[in-house]
Amino acid sequence: MKSDNPSGELPGTLNISVIMPVYNGHDFILKSLPPLVEMLRRGEVREVIVVDDTSTDDSAQIASDMGARVIASGGRLGPGGARNQAAHEAEGEILWFVDADVIVHDDVVEYFRDGFSEPAVVAVFGSYDDRPPAQNFLSQYKNLVHHFYHHRGRREASTFWSGCGAVRKAAFLDAGGFDIERYTRPSIEDIELGYRLRKAGGKILLIPELQSTHLKEWRFVNLIHTEVFCRAIPWSRLMLEHTGVIDDLNVSSTERLRAVLAGLLLLAILAAVPGFLSWWLVLPVAAGVAFANSKLLGLFYRRKGLLFAIMGLAFHQLYYLYSSLAFVYSWLEFHLGKKA
Repeated sequence: MKSDNPSGELPGTLNISVIMPVYNGHDFILKSLPPLVEMLRRGEVREVIVVDDTSTDDSAQIASDMGARVIASGGRLGPGGARNQAAHEAEGEILWFVDADVIVHDDVVEYFRDGFSEPAVVAVFGSYDDRPPAQNFLSQYKNLVHHFYHHRGRREASTFWSGCGAVRKAAFLDAGGFDIERYTRPSIEDIELGYRLRKAGGKILLIPELQSTHLKEWRFVNLIHTEVFCRAIPWSRLMLEHTGVIDDLNVSSTERLRAVLAGLLLLAILAAVPGFLSWWLVLPVAAGVAFANSKLLGLFYRRKGLLFAIMGLAFHQLYYLYSSLAFVYSWLEFHLGKKA
């Protein structure tokens, strides 16, 4: 479905095609599609495209009934492949990618307008907000950490995020779209695309005020598997092979220092348990960890209280440890592979 506005846009707005890949997303799109369809009705976007990635539920029918333009993927492509397919068929000059489990805020188009007002800018993305509906600990933790990093990243970003991010169609097609040969399942295909866009001379903006609500409910096994095998290892490989370690977001130099402190804290605890080190000497290390993470700790406390803040800080040290191990594994893999 297209807007009632023949040009698909209002004076001063962008010519935007919204692209949402969906696989068995019944429960999600009932919440995530209405704000986008309302933007279509108001003429803020040209079209809303839902790529049905061979769903076995009624996602395609729901999207069609709501007013979206539904494209069948013709086979299981995954989100990257589905986005690529829609990009070729989209009529807008700007491709706005939105995940099916993301509810965009009403003012996001205004931020896209501001971001793309600069001709050199080829892509713009934002952040999850700090109030996810899933109330279990890991969902709150993961969402708040994402919010934290994206609100402290550089405005001129080093990469891209496709959860709620837009790119100029011409630049996207020139770059070849998402690399679905290397990333056959949801992974860091958006990060890798961002590297190629920048290498081609494009500028990418992170606008943290451009926010959306994430509906995903995280569980321990799913979180660890995603963080290690779909994020940390592929991203480490990408940096080692092509870009070097960047100084931004959750791989910045300060984040690497915090990872070292997490390792020192673990060593101190392991030494204290059998009595090789006094527990009184562990306290200064723990205090250093708390101080280094004080801003994140403060966000946890403001949103969820003291107990959550303590638990969140503790789990975040685990995050530093498994992320560091993933990088070490990738480093050894890369250098041993070069020698073989």
